Amino acid sequence: MIDVQSVTMLYGSFAALSGVSFQAHQGEILGLLGPNGAGKTTVMRILTTYLYPSSGTAKVGGIDILKNPIEVRRRIGYLPETAPLYLDMLVDEYLRFVGEARGIRGRNLENRLGWLREVLGIESIWKHGLSEISKGYRQRVGLAQALIHDPSVLILDEPTSGLDPLQIIGIRALIKSLAKDKTVIFSTHILPEVEALADRITIIHEGQIVAQGTQQELARQVWEKGETKEPLTLENIFISLLMPKKVRHPERSEGSHEILRPQGGLE
Repeated sequence: MIDVQSVTMLYGSFAALSGVSFQAHQGEILGLLGPNGAGKTTVMRILTTYLYPSSGTAKVGGIDILKNPIEVRRRIGYLPETAPLYLDMLVDEYLRFVGEARGIRGRNLENRLGWLREVLGIESIWKHGLSEISKGYRQRVGLAQALIHDPSVLILDEPTSGLDPLQIIGIRALIKSLAKDKTVIFSTHILPEVEALADRITIIHEGQIVAQGTQQELARQVWEKGETKEPLTLENIFISLLMPKKVRHPERSEGSHEILRPQGGLE
């Protein structure tokens, strides 16, 4: 469903992305994981055609983002890190406006709004001003605007950023339910979010892909380096792949924060 091919993004002499390639498939949640400034948001802005890459390209549902960006936008629902809300509007007013901007009218729009109210649990704030509702509800309304046209691809940039634990649980459950018949890509620098949501993980650091695969496949890459044969948490994997000379040993006591040099690791 999504095929990113050798994408490079230059800002002058600085490479925000360098030769990035990955795929995401229908019915799959792909977690784009990396530290702040790794290039995750740049990838998403390119996929949503907000930015054009310096070289390389990507396809969404077989459609090239450079050759037919309008058709790509029709297929994508996008929730940036800060939900794109007009705070002087009511919730229902805003979603009706977004739906009409997407070309949805009449009975089709009413049916879609009814579905969003129910699935996203926003019935209780339907007539509230967007400036009056909590950040958790704003995220839900942000998801609603991304879903109103029933896109086949959902792109979410830090979807649980700033939410409290109960709100995070609710948003996770929503994303999992939506992924059954869509392709979902979400970015985060929070390891538990990836563990809780992602079917596969793409780790990006300093504009380059460091590793890709399921958590088990990423662990196997660490084992093959000879750093440890013990079960690895995603934290262990992440540290080892980004800082290959240092890996937190899984058998260390829970209170220990020592970072150990692996026996027989890379020098």
